[in-house]
Amino acid sequence: MGMKHLLRWMFWTMIVLAIYFLGFIIGWFAKPSQLKTETQTDSSKFLKEFLEEMKAENIKQNLRKFTRLPHLAGTEQNLKYAEQIQREWQEFGLDSVELVHYDVLLSYPNKTQPNYISILDSLGNEIFNTSLAEPVPEGYEDVPDIVPPYSAFSAKGRPEGELVYVNYGRTEDFFQLERQMGINMTGKIAIVRYGKIFRGNKVKNAILSGAKGIIMFSDPADYCADGVQTYPQGWNLPGGGAQRGNVLNLNGAGDPLTPGYPAKEYTYRYKLEEGVGLPKIPVHPIGYHDAIYLLKNMGGQIPPNNWKGALNVSYRIGPGFINDYSNFTVRLNIHTNNKVTRIYNVIGKIRGALEPDRYVILGGHRDAWVFGGIDPMSGAAVVHETVRSAGRLLNNGWRPRRTLIFASWDAEEFGLQGSTEWAEDNAKLLQERAVAYINADSAIEGMYTLRVDCSPSLHTLVYDITKQIGSPEGGEEGMSLYESWHKRDNWTNNRDAPRISKLGSGSDFEAYFIRLGITAGRARYTKNKKTERYSSYPVYHSVYETFEIVEKFYDPSFRRLEAVARVRGGLIFSIADSPVLPFNASEYGHSLSTYAMSISQIAARHPEAMQKYEVSFDSLFSAVGNFTEAAADFHERLHSLDKADPLQVRIVNDQLMYLERAFIDPLGLPGRPFYRHVIFAPSSHNKYAGESFPGIYDALFDIENAADPEKSWDEVKRQISIASFTVHAAAMTLTSPA
Repeated sequence: MGMKHLLRWMFWTMIVLAIYFLGFIIGWFAKPSQLKTETQTDSSKFLKEFLEEMKAENIKQNLRKFTRLPHLAGTEQNLKYAEQIQREWQEFGLDSVELVHYDVLLSYPNKTQPNYISILDSLGNEIFNTSLAEPVPEGYEDVPDIVPPYSAFSAKGRPEGELVYVNYGRTEDFFQLERQMGINMTGKIAIVRYGKIFRGNKVKNAILSGAKGIIMFSDPADYCADGVQTYPQGWNLPGGGAQRGNVLNLNGAGDPLTPGYPAKEYTYRYKLEEGVGLPKIPVHPIGYHDAIYLLKNMGGQIPPNNWKGALNVSYRIGPGFINDYSNFTVRLNIHTNNKVTRIYNVIGKIRGALEPDRYVILGGHRDAWVFGGIDPMSGAAVVHETVRSAGRLLNNGWRPRRTLIFASWDAEEFGLQGSTEWAEDNAKLLQERAVAYINADSAIEGMYTLRVDCSPSLHTLVYDITKQIGSPEGGEEGMSLYESWHKRDNWTNNRDAPRISKLGSGSDFEAYFIRLGITAGRARYTKNKKTERYSSYPVYHSVYETFEIVEKFYDPSFRRLEAVARVRGGLIFSIADSPVLPFNASEYGHSLSTYAMSISQIAARHPEAMQKYEVSFDSLFSAVGNFTEAAADFHERLHSLDKADPLQVRIVNDQLMYLERAFIDPLGLPGRPFYRHVIFAPSSHNKYAGESFPGIYDALFDIENAADPEKSWDEVKRQISIASFTVHAAAMTLTSPA
């Protein structure tokens, strides 16, 4: 009897305990709203902690250690930096860090046959040769492996001919040269100054004109600020400095031999002569001291004033020279080699706690032409500090709602290759799971104020984050970065907010934003556009991009870089941790309205043609109106969203995440299949500049000189219809799913 009683007692005890635990579990999961409130409070606390954890001194030390040696893509030193970054990210506490390699086409000078340009006398003797290298800055005299100035992917060859000066080498400059000055470029050597447009576009224009070689130089008018000395006394470009850079015309293709697919061991490769975007003529960059010798004895017409730079020469057009030099010619001697080379991306991840299948990416490149003090290591130093700060939060108990991915890209300078190959490798995953991509290239290009380029859906978030960050400027204590930015760079279209620019291209966000349709943005410190006329920053892509130029001139306190770190960090944190994605579709609608008006005004310069060919923008304005209304309705519904219901939250987040994808045309822009964003892409005439409604913009470019006006205006109408359909379709994605 005693044993039966004991067993009965144990049985009922287990029943009671089971009911108790079942009730506990039901009770625990029955109070999501309270948990959500606590999570939101914790998120705010952790955001503040995350931003304050990023320290100027750490960024300074990062910049110092990653700029000691040259680290060109494909070199041993760049791999060593990749391995160091991988090791340190692991030590910071990321869940995983891996090296991901690709085998891509890169381009290097021939070490035994240097590249240079020569002036030849009538007997073919070289009477002047350009410099073979830049004068090395003090303290770096014994540093090995400094690559001399060259144009990556230039064709080999020794073309010889008469010299013709073509200003910046823009499409309109070549048009002016041929149409108004009557100069035929066939068989000539073009000399152009850097600035205004991407160097690859200059080369493309020279090829289309019939030139058989092109020389590019940095004019002081474009690369020296008024009242500033040359480096090392100041931050202007010395006369012996020259801008390296690739001269591809890739249009988003990535590796020239494997367009559209990742450059892995198994990938089919085009033959070298079939490579995408490879120039067919020799190209070479020089400094302005050498440019004087080429320009000072030129003959021909006196150019218009806006073709004249700041050198003490007449800037005559040519062709060729005058007086005692009239029988002299110019020859390029280019021996650059292209070869398939292995590159390495570093990919680090923090797994999301609630939505691990949603990715927020912070990516910037590591490779540099030489030391990369500004481009890219000011950005890489910031990324390193961001990763360290995220690791510290992990140790304090935080984990983001969504997965964070950190990337150190390789071979950006050779055509955005590391980032594009990884995007191609992971395209299917990214199209389904990527929420946003924040770019982390150079973090400082000037000393004046913040610059932000991003998708319109990020405008509100950018303003919110910058209001939580202090201004780094002396004399502005207590002022937020937003207030400082607003004061220094306001909108010009009667909008009471700081200026935010369109995304163009020329950096690693390209494949993610323009090809895949992932919401993207970038932030850095920049110059005063109103008073500083120089292009980019003066020492761009030269040997003078050292740690010291940043420390002495650009950011002695490193507080500007700290502010940029906090902007970028605040963006990825908020996107990764907010229960409802902090994207604003209404801001997109406002921008679409502005862009539609702007592109219609370009067409309106030709009222007779628009009437004759029955061109109307009514359908586009109607679509934009539909989008604006749908966006307003969407955000109104958000007010009544039950945030305690994970399914409802997931639905609206998917609508916000996929909104950017809705602007992607799978057929791509005309002749540019990897540029697929109908609203934003670079102009065909300048890779750096972002254009709105690029298909319409390109169709309208120089349309007044079209050989077949009816066909050209028909293309304008086709592009308007594509844009109208796309905007209308995007509006439909914002409607209620019920």
